[in-house]
Order: sequence, then structure tokens, then C-alpha cells
Amino acid sequence: MATLSCSLSLTSLNFQHQTTKSLQIQPNLQFLLAKPQSISFRSRRALSVASVATADSSAATVRKLYVGNIPRTVTNDELYKIFEEHGNVEKAEVMYDKYKERSRRFGFVTMKTIEDANAAAEKLNGTEVGGRKIVVNITQKPLAISDLSLVQAEESAFVDSPHKVYVGNLAKTVTTDILKRFFSEKGNVLGAKVSRVPGTSKSSGYGFVSFGSEEDVEAAISALNNAVLEGQKIRVNKA
Repeated sequence: MATLSCSLSLTSLNFQHQTTKSLQIQPNLQFLLAKPQSISFRSRRALSVASVATADSSAATVRKLYVGNIPRTVTNDELYKIFEEHGNVEKAEVMYDKYKERSRRFGFVTMKTIEDANAAAEKLNGTEVGGRKIVVNITQKPLAISDLSLVQAEESAFVDSPHKVYVGNLAKTVTTDILKRFFSEKGNVLGAKVSRVPGTSKSSGYGFVSFGSEEDVEAAISALNNAVLEGQKIRVNKA
């Protein structure tokens, strides 16, 4: 009987110990179960904030205008005043060469609304400022289906060649046709293309020109490196 009583007592103590341990662990389990829900909420909140930021960024993009071929004498204030006549301006900035400390003949103007940006682009594009015809357009906008087809057609029409040059610092106004005509004066051009920001009509600021021979490549680099195209000095070297 004593042995049986002792055994029962030990069993009872073990049960109490396991029960107490289980109760101590339970809050921790509840915490661990609750933690993923807390993280999930924060993640959803972060994604929501990111979505708003992306939307704001896109809205700013379609309000931003590229202004090209402006006289070197035009200042930020003068650029602001030119556009102020056609809508509410948020910011106007002329781009300067940090080494030569002079205007690069283009700038950017951000309007306060998309409507103001469209109106300013329509009214000012092609007008004269200081004796120069300026170019004004939205810096970046999604391509319409017809525009996308055109860009794809330009890409597929490019004739590649081992004899090719890279052309950098292209003005936003330079098209594939302009680039091809410009280089055709110096050699047998097989193809030319202006690189685009994926999914948009915006120029990436560089392009490629292919030739029929290495001699044409050398001639193009010698004659056209640092030449001015659409108001900007271009860089030409082997691709």
C-alpha cells in the first residue's frame, strides 16, 4: 500500500508540473500566434503608403514639362515667368553644365495640375524665346497603343552591325530619323535608333548608329564627337 500511495503521489506531482508548465507556455504561444497578425497589419500599412507614394510620383511626372532649345541667357526666374502666363507653376529649373557653369539650353517646369501642364505644352511648344524655337512636352507618359506599335516598329527596323557607335547626351527632341540623317552625312548608315525608357515615349538620352564598315565608324567618331545636335553636344564612341 505504501508503494502504491507513493506512486500515486509522484503521478499527481508530475501532472501538476506538466499542467503548470503548460499554463506558463500558453501566453507565449498566444504571443507568437498574435505576432504574425501584427506584422501582417504593418506590412499592409507599408504597402498602402508605398502605393500612395507611387501614385503621387506618377502625378508629378505627368505635370513635369521638358523645355528644350532655350537661349543660354534664360534664368530660372525667367523660365518661371514664361510658363506662369499659361498656368500655375510649381517649379522651374534651367539645367547647367557644372564644369562650364553655363546653361545646357534646356530645363524642366513642373505645373501644379495636369491640365496646366497640357495647356502650357500646347501653347508654348514651337514658340520663340530669344530668337529660338523652344520645344515643350510632357517628360514621361504611358505610350498609347499606336505609339507603342511605332516604337516597336523602329526597334525591329534597326539594322544591327559589328560596326556600330554609341551616341550619348542626346536632346529629348532627337528622333530615330533625325539621328540617322545626321550620321548619314559621314558614312554609310545601316540603321539608327534612340533608346526609350521602357513602356514610355521618353528618350533615354542615348542611341546607336550602325555602319557598313569600320572606316565609316572611325570617320563618324572623328567628325561628330562633341558635335551639336538639337542644341546639345553629343558624345560618340565605339559601341
